Amino acid sequence: MILFLYGFTLLLFFLGMITWRTEKKKKVSSRISTVFKATGQSDNLNVEETQKLSFTKRIIEPIWKNFKRKFQKNITNEKKEKLELKLLQAGSPMGMTPVEFRIFQMIVSFVLPIIAGLYGLLLNLSNGVIFLFIVVGFGLSTFIPNYYLKLKTKKRNKRALMELPDFLDLVTVSIEAGLGFDSALSKVVSKKPGVLASEFQRCLEEMRLGKTRKEALSGVRSRLMFDDIRSLVGSIIQAEQLGIGMVQIMRVQSNEIREKRKQRAEEAAMKAPIKMLFPLVMFIFPCIFIVLLGPALINLLQGF
Repeated sequence: MILFLYGFTLLLFFLGMITWRTEKKKKVSSRISTVFKATGQSDNLNVEETQKLSFTKRIIEPIWKNFKRKFQKNITNEKKEKLELKLLQAGSPMGMTPVEFRIFQMIVSFVLPIIAGLYGLLLNLSNGVIFLFIVVGFGLSTFIPNYYLKLKTKKRNKRALMELPDFLDLVTVSIEAGLGFDSALSKVVSKKPGVLASEFQRCLEEMRLGKTRKEALSGVRSRLMFDDIRSLVGSIIQAEQLGIGMVQIMRVQSNEIREKRKQRAEEAAMKAPIKMLFPLVMFIFPCIFIVLLGPALINLLQGF
C-alpha cells in the first residue's frame, strides 16, 4: 500500500508540472491572440466549446499527444518498423502504437527498480542487497515487455492455427460456388470473425490501396509466424504465377493442414505419458513407498 501511494504521488506531481507548463503556454498564446486579432468571436466560441469537453479531453489528451509527438522524434524509422511488426504479430495489444509501447517500456524500466529498491528499504536490508534488488528490477523491466509480446504472439498464432482448416473450407466452397479468390475471401471474412479474418481483411484493404496480391499475402505471412500459413501463402502465390486452379490448391492445402493437425494431436498424446512420469516419480512414488515400506522399516528398527 505504501509503494502504491508513493507511486501515485509521483504520478500526480509529474502531471501537475506538465499541466502547469501547458496552462502557462496557453495563457501566453491567448494574450498574444487577443492583441493581434481584430475579432475575438471565434475565440470565444472555441473557449466555450472546450469548456464543454471533459477534463481528459481538454488537458490530458493534448498533453499526451504533445509528449508522443516529441518522443517520436527520438525513435528511428528502422526501430519503429521493427516494433510495429512485433506489435502486429502480437495482435496490437491494447491498441498500442510503437511510440506508446516504447513509452511503456521506459515507464516500466523506471518504476520497477524504484519499487525493488523501496522493497529492500522496507525490509531493512544492507546497501549491497538493495543495489542487487535494483539491478534485478531493472533486468525484469527490460525482459517483461518483450516476454509479454512473445506470449501474445504465441497465443495468437495458436488461435490462427486452430481456425485455419475451417477457414480454408469456407473459402474453397465460396470459390466452387463461382466467386473469385478476392470475393471469396471478403465473403468469408465478413461472416467468420477471428484472427485469420482480421489478417485477411487487412490483406484485402492493402490490395484496394494499390498493393499487389503477392505483397499483401506476404504481409500476412510475416504477421502470422507458423509453417502452415507460410505454405498456404506460398502455394497461393505460386498458383497465381503458374495459372493453376485456385480450388485445387485450396482443397489440397485444407487436407494437408487437417492431416498435420491430426499428427500434432497424436504427437501430444504420445508425449503425455512421458510428461506424467516426472510428477509420478517426484510426488506419488515417494508417498507410496512411505505407506508400504514405512511400517516394515519401523518393525525392523524395533527388532534391532
